[in-house]
Amino acid sequence: MGHESERIPVLALWSAPRCRSTAFARMMTERGDRAVVHEPFSRVVDFGEVEVGDRVARDEQDVLAALRAIATQGPVFFKDTTDFHYPELLADEDFLSVATHTFIIRDPAEAIASHHALNPDLGRDEIGFARLYEIFAAVQAATGTTPVVIDSDDLLDRPSDTVRAYCAAVGIPFLPDALSWQPGMRSEWRSTGRWHRSTSETAGFTRSGGGKAEAVMADPVLRAHRDHHQPYYEKLRAVALRP
Repeated sequence: MGHESERIPVLALWSAPRCRSTAFARMMTERGDRAVVHEPFSRVVDFGEVEVGDRVARDEQDVLAALRAIATQGPVFFKDTTDFHYPELLADEDFLSVATHTFIIRDPAEAIASHHALNPDLGRDEIGFARLYEIFAAVQAATGTTPVVIDSDDLLDRPSDTVRAYCAAVGIPFLPDALSWQPGMRSEWRSTGRWHRSTSETAGFTRSGGGKAEAVMADPVLRAHRDHHQPYYEKLRAVALRP
């Protein structure tokens, strides 16, 4: 077991890129019962600074401090993606144990197809499933319990049941009205807007376009990337909620 520190009202959703985490965060915004912070770790690495509440964070340590600070004002939800590596997060055993860390997954071939369409220079590690599993394992070690994992296919196939199961697992009320929302580009998405366009055009959890997984499997480089990440996805899928 890790620290016996008091829990803080921070709920995190970790995702490899292109695993529908933005749609989940849009639902959390619609709930209206907590501050929602958009990708503070990936944005601070990518842009060198990020707003977290009323603070500007300039590195991982700042982000961790800012999340702790705004949690003293009320409940916080943040989502983030593992296209980068977060050593300070992984080293902060207290934050790993006192916040509630959850995870969302998607079939890697589908996620890679979606990611590659936006970034043709996609490298193996930024696909992110190995890093996602690394955070999962660190949280599991810090807490002595298995973190909550949801499969985004379940979210699209059975949104109400999946969100209900998630809410029960993390101890928040299920608010069915939050499963639909007004389409539109959110201000917090604008700096990375092209990555969130598909979600901005939705009003709920829906599939957009056909999966291009076959093209990934037909491309030797992308298939090798998929083969690298598939075992990490399988480990997470094995413990995912069954709504």
